[in-house]
This record gives sequence, structure tokens and C-alpha cells, in this order.
Amino acid sequence: MTTALLKKRIDAIDMMRGLVILLMLLDHVRERFYYHAQVSDPMDISITEQGRFFSRFAAHFCAPVFVFLTGLSAWLYAHPAQGAPRSARGFLFKRGLFLIVLEITVITVSWMGSYHTVWLQVIWAIGVSMLVLAALLALPYRSLLALGLLIVFGHNALTPISFAPGEWGYSLWTILHDRNYLLQSDSLTIKASYPVLPWIGVILLGYVAGPLYTMAASTRRRWLLCLGAACLLLLILLRGFNIYGETLPWHMQTSAIGSLMAIVNFTKYPPSLHFLLVTLGLMFLLLAQMERWQHKAAQVLVTFGSVPMFFYILHLYVLLALYSFCMAVFGPNQGALFGVNTLSLIWLISIVLAVVLYWPTKWFSQYKHSSKKPWLRYL
Repeated sequence: MTTALLKKRIDAIDMMRGLVILLMLLDHVRERFYYHAQVSDPMDISITEQGRFFSRFAAHFCAPVFVFLTGLSAWLYAHPAQGAPRSARGFLFKRGLFLIVLEITVITVSWMGSYHTVWLQVIWAIGVSMLVLAALLALPYRSLLALGLLIVFGHNALTPISFAPGEWGYSLWTILHDRNYLLQSDSLTIKASYPVLPWIGVILLGYVAGPLYTMAASTRRRWLLCLGAACLLLLILLRGFNIYGETLPWHMQTSAIGSLMAIVNFTKYPPSLHFLLVTLGLMFLLLAQMERWQHKAAQVLVTFGSVPMFFYILHLYVLLALYSFCMAVFGPNQGALFGVNTLSLIWLISIVLAVVLYWPTKWFSQYKHSSKKPWLRYL
């Protein structure tokens, strides 16, 4: 394996992360400054404007890509290009615990500037998934593949199962499958916003996809294109006939764009099979193309994607500071909230922030990859 080939592989993965990081930034700007026009899940297409719908739909790609590439990166860690294979169990275990602690401390405070409600969101889901992957690494490769496929394709069959608060199994099922509150009190509330079971399946599939990155580039691209096409063709079949894999069936609307919105209006909490097929399918297609990208914009994406945790924490606190400033200077203008009136301003704010945050992200990326300090691997 040549150094040039290895570099290209890493760049393609970082480009993919960088792209979804920018989509995430757009979604979080919307959450912060367009919260007065919040969307449900799945979205209510009768009241959700087209721009808001597709802006939110674009953000659907973030979590699946992050989780899948976390599994893929774990395989690459365990099978370095130079040197003998090594176990990823210790790193996954420590990193998973680190992410869970980070979610319930630093990241929770970044959302509201307080600690009244702990939101167990995507970082929590990635952390738990890493712990489960660490525990399952002793299984044969084919067993990991089968288990990942079983979870991703089978978890929608579990939808009829539910537990009421106070019933045995409620807390475990809330963590695994049903988005709900784990604790509600006057002093502290804990909500499991990201049920983790489907994400465990995704990280397993990411891990078993690792051998793709030992293949020749042309062979790998063919595999990625075939995987992407297979996901999207299966989605067309299952969704087109409302067969299986989504709790909300679609119906024809009065316009073509309305019908398209109904078709791609997928459930995220927990992510339905259709949600995962469209997001992972398009991810495979993009990964295949990104290996050929050499332009400057691609390198910008590489920079953002090379230090995703740093950017995640940085942008949340910048948004908190910016929102607090607007509230202090202008006061609430949308009921008890401050917000902008048009979605175009959300896009403008996102573009400005992406440009501004690029420079500290670039600095930290260079610092991290030139430093030998072990703790930097966690960021």
C-alpha cells in the first residue's frame, strides 16, 4: 500500500465528514435562530415550507455518516497500513466513555447555557455504540456483519413494542428504541433523544466495511457505487409500495414537490430503515466520487473533517455566545425567543460562520496532526 494511496483514502473520509459537518452547522443555526418555526419528526409537510423541509432533510445525513465512519475508522485503527494489526477495544472503550461524559457535561451546557436538562443526543449515541462495538470485537467478521444487518433491517419490526413510564423495561427500551424521558424532576431532566439500537447496527456495518480500504482504488470505487445503488434501489422498492421500513406511509400530494416531500419524509428518532438507506446510500456514492476530488474546495472539506469533535464543540459554544449576545442587545422578537424571519438568513449566517470557524479549525488540525500528545486523539 503506497503512501499516496493511503493519503487519498484518508482525504476521502475526511471530505465526507467535512461535508456533513457543514450540513450540521446549517441545521444547528436553524435550531438556534429559527426555533420559533421548529419542525416535528417526521416533518408535518402540511405546514413545513419547502426550504425548511429540505434544509432539515439535508441534515439527516449527519448522524448516519458520523456513526458509520466511526466504525470504519475503528477498523482502520485496528489494521494500520504500516505495522501489525492491533486491537481497537481499548481505544473504543475509552473513547466511548469520554464521549458519553462529554455529552452530559460540556455539550449539554452548550445548548441552553444551563444544566437543567441533559439531552442524550448524537455524541451519546456514538459513545454507547463504541462501547458495544468494543464488547463485540471478539466475534467473527461475518457475525458482526450479520448482527449489523439484522439490527439495521430488523429494528423497525420492534416499533409496536412500548413501555409506559414506571413499567419494567421502560428505561432500557427508552435508551435502545423509544425516544423519551429517563428522568423528570424539578432539579434535573434527562431525555434520551437518540435511541441507540439502530446506531449500534450502523457502527457495526461501518466496522465491517473497513476491508474496502485495503482494495485497489478502482475496485473500492466499484464496491462503493454498487453499495450505494443497492441501498437506493431497495429504498425505491420498499418506499414506493409502502412495504416495510418506515412508520409513516407516504401518499400522493397535489403537487410533484409535495409528493417528493411525502416520499422522503423519514423518521429519525429512531432512524427508520428508509432513513438509513437514503443517507448511507448517498454516502457510498459520494465516497466513491470524493477519492477523485483534488480541487481547493475538497481540501477545505478535509480540514473541517479532520477534527470533527473540535469543530462540534467550538460551533455549539459560538452559537450559544452569538444567541446570548442577540438576546442581550435586541431582546426576544419571536415570543420568548430571538430569531430571524427568513430561511435565507439562516443560510447566510451558516456561510459566514463556516468561513469564520474555518481558521481556528485549520489551526487546530495542524496542531493536532503535528503534535505527539495522546490526548489530542480524543478531539
